[in-house]
Amino acid sequence: MKNILVPLGSSKSAANTLQYAIDMAQQMDANVYVISIFRELSRVGGLSKVNTLMKEESEHQLDAVLKAVDHKDVSVIAHPIKGGIVEGVERFAKHVPVDLMILSPRSNSVNDEVYLGKTTGSLVKGTNIPVMIVPDNLQFEGPEHLLMAFKDGRFPKKKVLHALYKLKEHFNTEVHVLHVHTPNADAAFAKVSGKIKKLASTYKETENATTFQGVLEHFQSHNPDMLCVTRRKRGFFKKLWESDTVLKREFHTSKPLLILSTQE
Repeated sequence: MKNILVPLGSSKSAANTLQYAIDMAQQMDANVYVISIFRELSRVGGLSKVNTLMKEESEHQLDAVLKAVDHKDVSVIAHPIKGGIVEGVERFAKHVPVDLMILSPRSNSVNDEVYLGKTTGSLVKGTNIPVMIVPDNLQFEGPEHLLMAFKDGRFPKKKVLHALYKLKEHFNTEVHVLHVHTPNADAAFAKVSGKIKKLASTYKETENATTFQGVLEHFQSHNPDMLCVTRRKRGFFKKLWESDTVLKREFHTSKPLLILSTQE
């Protein structure tokens, strides 16, 4: 894992999220890129000054957060980027290969019933970059036990699991695999990739109405430091994030959440 990306939002936890990324990067010998997205308005009607002010505000936000963290000799590179949040991240990733994106769950503007806010949800849904959601005020610790839950055991492309391989390699993380069989699931979902079997310290099958219910049932017995799920074109998590925001009653966790995308 060489490059970690931290897109800054309006959350008060921005500095904590960046510090988490820096602490992880220090242990994994990675670089950290921090970006602040700003929208550039049409230049028609003399709005060039407004655009300049918006860019300056974005730069000030970056400076403030950078001053609030301990860089720990990690290479931390900051860029203001114009455009929409998903567009800006995708454009950045074309120039710098991003191995992992670290985000806070929500901005300051959403209520306590929300787990993932619109900005974070749109990045999870709109990009194919592995995402780690870091709860507020959480300090980084190398995960000793990780619970990975899915209902489709097929992982044809090794790069989808790259982040898991790196965590296991650097921190000797035990990966506990939970294969959730749901009603009316495609029969092909029962197949399990050999790549998963190589990663897994333990493997368990369970029958539940949803993947999340499977996680809830088995979470305490594994007591993981980190939770890992997948986002596919089909399936529970894809449906869950269609609206960008995710309510706590639908899905939530107090642990870091690693989301792997199997999208093309």
